[in-house]
Amino acid sequence: MSARSFTASIVRGWRRAWGWDWLKGWRYRWGRFGRHSAAPHQKWCKSDQAQPPAWRAGLWMVASALAFSLMGVCVKALGGRLPVAEVVLARSVVSLLISWWMLRRAGLNPWGQRRGLLVGRGILGTAGLYCVYLALIGLPLAVATVLQYLHPTFTALLAWPLLAERPGWRVWGAVLIGFLGVAVLAAPGGLGAAAGAAASAGAGAGLPALPLLFALAGALLSALAYVSVRALRSSEHPLVVVFYFPLMALPLSLPLVLLQPVAPTAAEFGWLLGVGVFTQLGQIALTYGLMGMAAARATAISYVQVPLAALWGVWWFGEAVPARAGLSALLVLLATLLSLRAGVAPAVAGPRPSR
Repeated sequence: MSARSFTASIVRGWRRAWGWDWLKGWRYRWGRFGRHSAAPHQKWCKSDQAQPPAWRAGLWMVASALAFSLMGVCVKALGGRLPVAEVVLARSVVSLLISWWMLRRAGLNPWGQRRGLLVGRGILGTAGLYCVYLALIGLPLAVATVLQYLHPTFTALLAWPLLAERPGWRVWGAVLIGFLGVAVLAAPGGLGAAAGAAASAGAGAGLPALPLLFALAGALLSALAYVSVRALRSSEHPLVVVFYFPLMALPLSLPLVLLQPVAPTAAEFGWLLGVGVFTQLGQIALTYGLMGMAAARATAISYVQVPLAALWGVWWFGEAVPARAGLSALLVLLATLLSLRAGVAPAVAGPRPSR
């Protein structure tokens, strides 16, 4: 069997198993950030079919967490010898090729309808990607993931004014419980102790300050990117949204690579390929999940990546995970289940601008 036919068989299997076609025939409700009539030629955006069940969007978010955790393994395995821009460039090339192939296969126009917002989403995602990779290089895998996964809190705060998605008490509860879960894993005294240790220059076991700041910036930029994805749900196909991410990352990373090119070894080339493939799979799953569920609710589910990152850290890198990791995983699981049962409260009543 050729590589092309093997890849095609995998894609067909995913479509049968996950039901990618559930987005066909669904017209999404817009919030303040995204009131825009859907293009009539987009077949997947018809209004004559019901909204898919929440568990399906939740499964997409769990799948994205798994893929991103494996991407983190590949970035960590590179060891920091290659410049971050080179890692982003390799990821962009791989992702761009896969996205173009999938768009051609689906017969979709790759340029989309709301190109300004698509470009903005790509730039936000690229900036966040730089921050995440820098944090992964400078921090233990589990801790870097913990700090990056503050983004559900940021997403919940941003989705309210920008998308008119006011989180209900269950969503806020899921965000809080998930935050406690990641704080338990960050340091013996919680996240506050980890940040205090990072500020101490002579603390041998503390977190370095600069990677810590990169992780926090990555969380904020990720939240802005996720809100943008949610805002694009009525006018753009998910594959188009995914396509714009590497399309923006490529020109933003290429000049930096040309200033300091470093030839990867054979092993590093393999890890770079893994970064591109797993990031692409994660972006696809993330986009489908965000388009099927309110932003705050969906991102609360992505806390699942935290125990996964701890598991890969032990398995691949021999990183010590304390006994409190079990409590952290339990809290994350509780946050995920609570988020799946949650809804989004209606926006505060007030004058709505005409379309």
